[in-house]
Amino acid sequence: MGDTKLGKKLKEAREKLKLTQKQVAEKAGVTTNWYARFERGEENASQETRNTILKILKIKVSYQVN
Repeated sequence: MGDTKLGKKLKEAREKLKLTQKQVAEKAGVTTNWYARFERGEENASQETRNTILKILKIKVSYQVN
C-alpha cells in the first residue's frame, strides 16, 4: 500500500494549483486511474515517478512523511 499522508498532501497541492488528476497524470506520464489511486494511498510509486509528481505540484522533492 501507498502513503495516505503523502496522498493528502498531493491532493491539497493539486487543488491549490487548480489542476485535475488527469492533468497531473498526463504531465507525470502515468494513467489517470493510477494517479487517483496513488493520491488515495492505494499505490506506490518509484522514486523517479514520485519526484516527478512532487515537482509538478511544487512540493519540495525532499518532502518526507513521518
